[in-house]
Amino acid sequence: MKPVPHATTLRRAPVQRRSAERLTRILDACADLLDEVGYDALSTRAVAQRAGVPIGSVYRFFGNKRQMADALAQRNLERYAERVTGRLKDARAGDWRAAMDAVLDEYLAMKRTAPGFSLVDFGNQIPVGARQGEPNHRVADRLTDLLSGFLGRTPDEDLRRTFLIAVETADTLVQLAFRVDPRGDERIIAEMRELLRSYLGRVLD
Repeated sequence: MKPVPHATTLRRAPVQRRSAERLTRILDACADLLDEVGYDALSTRAVAQRAGVPIGSVYRFFGNKRQMADALAQRNLERYAERVTGRLKDARAGDWRAAMDAVLDEYLAMKRTAPGFSLVDFGNQIPVGARQGEPNHRVADRLTDLLSGFLGRTPDEDLRRTFLIAVETADTLVQLAFRVDPRGDERIIAEMRELLRSYLGRVLD
């Protein structure tokens, strides 16, 4: 079964399998419609119709479309963390370069292929154009918890600050790369990798 958002993003957490599957359909429909019509034109009614569920089922979980987008962002973060972990299974423990590549490559893959991700990602672009700091802190915290053991580092404030700087830098440059080219300008992405390697090499080596 696909992962569902943390219960704190929902009015009511699914208990039964059927309810969890319905929630997954709702979030899948939300993601597809974000790509098709954008956030402003998104409606809970359209999501219900696309998901094939009664409108009351949507309101059972979400009070409005913003809460639904927030839940989609949380699910994106959960899936992202799982996929980064999967990429690191065959990497040598302590290899921060492999960890950096896994983190960047998975983010770029989701940016290019995950429905709705270009608008929602981990929650920092709704409303469109808003660049709020909180989601990047959330991502940095998650990466600290996820990678500290792999890197053999203590998940302290120094490591969290390091990852926050890296996440903020990558976020800005990835947005630039996708403004220049809808698929992500490879030259900008290559420069971003070099910049991050230089910074992380100084603090992690």
